[in-house]
Amino acid sequence: MAARWENRPEGSNWGEFGTDDQLGRLNLLTKEKVLQGVAEVKEGLAFVLSLPLDRPGRSPHPARHPPRLAATIRHGQASYNLPLATVDPDFYDIVSDDVALIHTQFSTQWDSFAHWGARFDADGDGAAEPVYYNGWRAGPDIKGPRKDDPAKGWERFPGVAAQALGIEKMAETGVQGRGVMIDLRGHVGDGRAMIGYDDLMRVMDKDKIGVEPGDMVCLHTGFADRILEMGANTDVDGLHHLCAVLDGRDARLLKWVTDSQLSTLIADNYAVEAYPARPATGPRAALPLHEHCLFKLGVHLGEIWHLTPLAEWLRAAGRSRFLLTAPPLRLPGAVGSPATPVATV
Repeated sequence: MAARWENRPEGSNWGEFGTDDQLGRLNLLTKEKVLQGVAEVKEGLAFVLSLPLDRPGRSPHPARHPPRLAATIRHGQASYNLPLATVDPDFYDIVSDDVALIHTQFSTQWDSFAHWGARFDADGDGAAEPVYYNGWRAGPDIKGPRKDDPAKGWERFPGVAAQALGIEKMAETGVQGRGVMIDLRGHVGDGRAMIGYDDLMRVMDKDKIGVEPGDMVCLHTGFADRILEMGANTDVDGLHHLCAVLDGRDARLLKWVTDSQLSTLIADNYAVEAYPARPATGPRAALPLHEHCLFKLGVHLGEIWHLTPLAEWLRAAGRSRFLLTAPPLRLPGAVGSPATPVATV
């Protein structure tokens, strides 16, 4: 058992990849899995699977906002179209530099394991404490803000960082292997559809799709296309009534995620699962698929990817598999990251 826990959550795989593991199912992205992905490259065509990072224009999550760009300051001036003659009159160069304020989970992004934890009695003392995947702890491992931190605009809570489970751990693997597309939109259209285990199996059976250990599974719903159509004026309320979402409260669906041994789960919608989740009573997770993947299994979630052009090409070609390269930013301590994934067919 891992030294940091005595109990592990029911249905979890804590300790499967070692007592100090921070990669979860990314351990299944072996060199053999990369070669399986490379073997799917037949045409040499590349698809960028990222939305422009300023889309959606408004997020369904009220705390996340579009990126903001500004010029850096050089010699007291805005470093944008700046003549370097200000440094030396004989220089004829001009230079532009900028700085970005980016909400790491606003647009196309990865969730790290430090994004979603739970209150659970991991140490066996009879009291639940806040923990994350493989028993890493809130506080010493995932540092939160101090109560006395002064308000300083977007820096109002300085010093927060994931000392463990940060997104840089994911980036260091390269995140490359075989992707598998499940085209939900091709079967249920653009209307709101709650997809449970039975629905997912029907789609996979009809399209003859198989998922093997280590595969990176992508769910195409068309949601990102609706975001692009809305432009800057995102209809946030309307988004809640569009396209397919997984039913995170379907226990058989969660068991399939476990049994399939997929390495990552990706969708072009807002949270992969229904947000908010289907109503239930009693003690429960607000987002049960997030709990199951990020907290229990060590399965990274990719959200708001732009999958439609790739999904349409694969369907026309009678294919479902491709090479996927999708590292996040190598940003130490971050709990999520923008991504610019590339699929090659």
